[in-house]
Amino acid sequence: NQLILWVFPSQYLQSFFLFTDDAKHLVPNKMRDFFCTINLDQEEVFRTQVVEKSLSPYFGEEFYFEIPRTFQWLSFYIYDKSVLQKDLRIGKVSIKKEDLCGYTGKENWFMLQPVDSNSEVQGKVHLELKLNELITDNGSVCQQLVVHIKECHGLPLINGQNCDPYATVSLVGPSRNDQKKTKVKKKTSNPQFNETFYFEVTRSSSYTKKSQFQVEEEDIEKLEVRVDLWNNGNLVQDVFLGEIKVPVKVLRNDSFQAWYLLQPRENGNKSSKTDDLGSLRLNICYTEDCVLPSEYYTSLRNLLLKSSDVQPISASAAYILSEVCRDKYDAVLPLVRLLLHHHKLVPFVAAVAELDLKDTQEANTVFRGNSLATRCVDEMMKIVGKHYLKVTLKPVIDEICESPKPCEIDPIKLREGDNVEINMENLRYYVDKVFREIVRSSISCPTLMCDVFYSLRHLAAKRFPNDPHVQYSAVSSFVFLRFFAVAVVSPHTFHLRPHHPDAQTSRTLTLISKAIQTLGSWGSLTKSKLSSFKETFMCEFFKTFQEEKFTESVKKFLDDVSSTESKEPSGLSEPVHLKEGEMYKRAQGRTRIGKKNFKKRWFCLTSREFTYHKQQDKEPIFTIPIKNILAVEKLDESSFNKKNMFQVLHGEKPLYIQANNCVEASEWIEALCRVTRCNQKRLSFYHPSAFLNGNWLCCKATIENTMGCARCTADVPADTQIEIDGDRETERIYSLFTINMFKLQKLEEACGSIAVYQGPRKEPDDYSNFTIEDSVATFHTLKQIIDIVEKLNESHEKYQKKRSSSAKYGSEENPIVGKVS
Repeated sequence: NQLILWVFPSQYLQSFFLFTDDAKHLVPNKMRDFFCTINLDQEEVFRTQVVEKSLSPYFGEEFYFEIPRTFQWLSFYIYDKSVLQKDLRIGKVSIKKEDLCGYTGKENWFMLQPVDSNSEVQGKVHLELKLNELITDNGSVCQQLVVHIKECHGLPLINGQNCDPYATVSLVGPSRNDQKKTKVKKKTSNPQFNETFYFEVTRSSSYTKKSQFQVEEEDIEKLEVRVDLWNNGNLVQDVFLGEIKVPVKVLRNDSFQAWYLLQPRENGNKSSKTDDLGSLRLNICYTEDCVLPSEYYTSLRNLLLKSSDVQPISASAAYILSEVCRDKYDAVLPLVRLLLHHHKLVPFVAAVAELDLKDTQEANTVFRGNSLATRCVDEMMKIVGKHYLKVTLKPVIDEICESPKPCEIDPIKLREGDNVEINMENLRYYVDKVFREIVRSSISCPTLMCDVFYSLRHLAAKRFPNDPHVQYSAVSSFVFLRFFAVAVVSPHTFHLRPHHPDAQTSRTLTLISKAIQTLGSWGSLTKSKLSSFKETFMCEFFKTFQEEKFTESVKKFLDDVSSTESKEPSGLSEPVHLKEGEMYKRAQGRTRIGKKNFKKRWFCLTSREFTYHKQQDKEPIFTIPIKNILAVEKLDESSFNKKNMFQVLHGEKPLYIQANNCVEASEWIEALCRVTRCNQKRLSFYHPSAFLNGNWLCCKATIENTMGCARCTADVPADTQIEIDGDRETERIYSLFTINMFKLQKLEEACGSIAVYQGPRKEPDDYSNFTIEDSVATFHTLKQIIDIVEKLNESHEKYQKKRSSSAKYGSEENPIVGKVS
């Protein structure tokens, strides 16, 4: 039986630390307003906020997103913001996908490169090449090159629209450049050319008696096939889209067919000066995983899931993972997701928190560091608490961002004409409102968060039995300082706002966040701690708060969220805003000239309905109740020659929507699928293309309400609340163990030495940084980990051999799961 190993055809780019940190010495050499965009190839997926009046802007933003397609380049563009004209691109940083691993896990300064149309490429071309031997009428033999250009995929948009591509096919040598051209294909990023061109490779031989003609080696060595893609400019200059080169010598007498990634011109921007454009600092982490079938991970998964039962916890596989990784966060993200998926997170967090408390000497420093326990709780709150944040904070954050009031109370930063007393009143109004929403929100706190807080509270009280406040500070250090305060200052990161707030609103949110941290930090308003504030103006501001009223509210809230008692939700709960943003939808009716078109609309998804509006804050034009949505699926680009489209199937005609980029489309599909997962009438089949001109483009059926021809891909179990792929997370953990195999082996040697030699430790450098409480138990776990990793290595090697044996020169490799942060 042949062993077949599957690979998931999805990639995701995670930017927890894709830290568009700061730039310096940008040109033009005068104070400007700058922002930075993050692009997959030529497709913008994110942009930072605008930093005003600076030559060295500090962005300091983190991005996390999944990529639903393959890509060649990860690029960052620095723009000079313009009010009246088009924003000016100052320069860019482009990193090949293959080179991302070289920059992982550390900060790097990148010199900005000029933006040159000859280097701005994306997409791929499908070619079939063949060398034919021909016998002429007089009996001589010559060779003919046959180039069949089939199609292209993923060409860039030109000025926001699909391009009008054509290709030139050339046979190039030292003394020849034979060029031919395809027809122009209109308005498509995936043109189907299917054109064949013939080139004479060698002249007819005078040696007619030879049965076979051998091409001279030096001739073949110097010839290459070049395919250039262009956008037809009609009345303006044609735009270069990319090129590929294939040496004729690789063909010999074989027929050869493959996909080729388009490349920039070799002389794209070498002549341009790059020294004076400035530089950009980034922190990127890239990993690439090949996910095998679930049964391959059984041993590793079971070993990780029983971590909370291991005594001591430092001898468990999960804890060892965090010890050997250079950055604990690399281990925490997949570990928390895996334990969440299998309902094993709470006992594990309790076990590592207890170990953390053993090293804590003072009650006022409980859970204040970046330990494994605190990072696990942080990540758990981000995953589990998304809905809770939206229920609690979104309405008040919307009010602050959409109707901002001046709140600056720092005398140094006051603008001319500002009244500090009025600003203080405005700030107090906002702080009161945010604080009130938080302390009233305990009923909405997820049960899992309550269970974790309950464990932390009782562990802290047990560790410091003489301090009555420590049980509260153990919880407030997470829920106030690491959850609500962080969401207030960065609402766009937690999807509470679709866009970055402006500079003034960001400052207001920062002041509110500081206030919430102080009010929520147990004891901050007591014991004369006001005098310890670094900023005098904040000290004056907090003197207006009634100490007893706020401390009692915080105490009651912390009691509620750290209780294991069941909460009865309100039957009249308001709908929760889940996602909103601007996209394009295809007109449901017909225009005056009889042609359906696409219109820009503001879309809003709540827990009850999906609506679109002419503008934000206007009444909805069209509403679909969530219970009526039957399926949400991608739409083939060929339907309307538009990228990033998806369809919402409901009782009426499908609603066709175009997102602004591939990441946004994926996020909308995921959000809609998640909120409709319990709908009773979800479809099992759908049409991947549109119904146009009397038939479905996918299956050619002529009846509009006929059953779909493809199985729904977004079908999920009704009881799934957190979408986690356990196999993908286990593969990530396996990769981390593989990367850190040397440390695992050193730790194993150290445990063996301690177990055998009971005297003073020797060679402390080998293991002094590791926690070894029980050398025998730790050694046993390490041996299991190393054995499991070695078996998984064998499985991966078999897959790689199978993959490499079936791959042709120039062919596009099978996509695998990729992760960038």
